[in-house]
Amino acid sequence: MESYSEVWQLVKDYCKGKVTETIYSLWLEPLTMVSFEDNKIILLTSEFKANIVKSKFMDLLNEAFEATMGFPVEIEIVTETIKKQDDIEEKAQEVKETINNDDLTFENFIVGSSNKFAHAAAQAVAATPGKAYNPLFIYGNSGLGKTHLLNAICLEIKKNIPNCKIIYTSGEDFTNELVQSIERKTMPAFHDKYRTADVLLVDDIQFIAGKTQTQEEFFHTFNALTQDNKQIILTSDRPPKEIARLEDRIKTRFEWGLLADIQPPDIETRMAIIKSKADNLGLKLPDEIVQYIADKIKNNVRQLEGAVKKINALYIISGHQPSIVSAQKAINDILSDNQPLPVTIDKILNEVARTYGTSVENILSDKRNANISKARQAAMYIVREVTSLPMEKIGEEFGGKHHSTVIYNIKECEKEMESNSSVKATIQGIINNINETI
Repeated sequence: MESYSEVWQLVKDYCKGKVTETIYSLWLEPLTMVSFEDNKIILLTSEFKANIVKSKFMDLLNEAFEATMGFPVEIEIVTETIKKQDDIEEKAQEVKETINNDDLTFENFIVGSSNKFAHAAAQAVAATPGKAYNPLFIYGNSGLGKTHLLNAICLEIKKNIPNCKIIYTSGEDFTNELVQSIERKTMPAFHDKYRTADVLLVDDIQFIAGKTQTQEEFFHTFNALTQDNKQIILTSDRPPKEIARLEDRIKTRFEWGLLADIQPPDIETRMAIIKSKADNLGLKLPDEIVQYIADKIKNNVRQLEGAVKKINALYIISGHQPSIVSAQKAINDILSDNQPLPVTIDKILNEVARTYGTSVENILSDKRNANISKARQAAMYIVREVTSLPMEKIGEEFGGKHHSTVIYNIKECEKEMESNSSVKATIQGIINNINETI
């Protein structure tokens, strides 16, 4: 089974493709997955939203979990009031502080030319935390195994040093926890938690970019830990120098240790991943089906695993042995080739807003703030590159702007990409991320 965060992210992505952006943002995105045991999922939301989620979106959530996991689950919706109970609070804390998935180990991480350096570095850090590479910064596109390596590091350190204080979080969770600590005036507890860790793992650290107070706090946390020779492991979708709006002093510290990238796997590694996943499920896949899947899915390990789960689910339901036809159906479901254009544009707008540290509303507005303008230019350029929409249609998607305005914005973006390699890399990274999910 994948980690809580990976499973939940896949479920949310599935739901996001089935409803409008407004509905998703209001009712589904705020949900938090707090536990998964014995095929039972517990989701947390506010008391206000719980009844609507139960009455309107349970079918979608059940469908999303079954599509992701390959089997049906039981879903329970709990509210903030229930969360205060010790057992729920403990489960939520476990999810946030450690990935703790026994399936995601070094032993079952498939090593190939695209990831062997990151794998070796992760093993070295796990063997001697605080001594090998500090920090270890692993970067690469979504779905290539970064979270798997984080989990493997956690498990190895726990095995060798049982009393080690390990804290796992994400850039988003670190930010949210900081905001709550400021509001509740519990900053001493926040400092004690993070600055006394023996090992700190932060997934998707790029999320802190553009958030001044979060960067300030993480800067001091980083200094406190490294001064005490405590281990820090970070992941991101891009190297530090290409994270827009990340302070230079933090970029410099991220580059102190070792940068290890993970590239999309070659076909031999993809086939090995497919075979390994099938073996774990007790599924026998003929070589021609393994190669067919590997030929069709090239850039995302998570999608390879998802295709195998789909084929296994079809086999369990129908009783028919896997075939090229069932593999094709599984792949089509995973790749979502027929995803509607509005969903694609929503994904682009959200990804650009996240990268530039602004909101979709600002991008679609007439505001002329420098950062918002650059985000708008980037969004228009990426929409043209990904969707091939004519200028008039792009203008309609951006609040009815005239096609001449679209042309101007795209040209400005192209100029900046030509003169600034960092901007070019950032925009190409967004395009790569979008292409992987549509």
